[in-house]
Amino acid sequence: MPIRSEIVSRVPPGLRTGLRRVRRYPGWYAQEDGRRSRNVLAGLRGRHAGERCVIVGNGPSLNRMDLSVLTGQTTFGMNRIYLGLDRFGFTPSYYVCVNDLVCEQFNRDIAALPGLKFLSWRNRRWFAGNPDAVYLRSSAPRRAFATDAREEIWEGATVTYVALQLAYHMGFSKAVLIGVDHRFQVDGAPHAEQVATGPDTNHFDAGYFAAGTRWNLPDLEASETAYRQAKAAFEADGRQVIDATVDGALTVIAKESLADALRSHNEGLQPAAVRHQAQGVG
Repeated sequence: MPIRSEIVSRVPPGLRTGLRRVRRYPGWYAQEDGRRSRNVLAGLRGRHAGERCVIVGNGPSLNRMDLSVLTGQTTFGMNRIYLGLDRFGFTPSYYVCVNDLVCEQFNRDIAALPGLKFLSWRNRRWFAGNPDAVYLRSSAPRRAFATDAREEIWEGATVTYVALQLAYHMGFSKAVLIGVDHRFQVDGAPHAEQVATGPDTNHFDAGYFAAGTRWNLPDLEASETAYRQAKAAFEADGRQVIDATVDGALTVIAKESLADALRSHNEGLQPAAVRHQAQGVG
């Protein structure tokens, strides 16, 4: 056996994994932005145990909803949701964006948003010096649902999946999806970059991807795989994911109206890990 291989074989598996992570993301461990992000994520771990959140997509179905009911709710807004906030009547509690083209083209809009912004580590150059930017490490190959957002996160071809992993990390017992229409009036290969010709009919605002904007075509098949993983992870811990999108095409998550989803939540419901801790288990 070569000397290098012999040395590596003697390193404990856990330490070996940790060293590989440091090699892939040296800045995550060495730079201030990485240290700060880890600290923020650690502080958010389980903070919302037993609570409900609403994850707001960007589909045109949002225009058919009264979103003023989200006032006072804990919400995740994503990508260019800020274009509709004045008329929607609510302000997201948290914001998530991991798409390279959105981060690059709209970084000034995103940086100006209030509150914590969860962004991909690879796009940190667009948000240098922003104290509210919390960076996530994205994994290129498919990975299992990340129950701890400090680990590498598979993006699942949709920012909604990233928001679901954050929601789990924070301890939410019920995550309600809206605006996840899961249909696009476009043709082309998944993930292919296109230049919009406008107006945009795939999102809630005609100027969402206005003419001249670069954007990536959706990968609905990969997204469905991701949603199945999220559903399984939540349910395995006694939690729920509900789809309250109006006339949405997603079929892998149970449907419920937003009114019912907001009314029926049992505020005493807690994830299994929290229940076990309260009972002295684990």
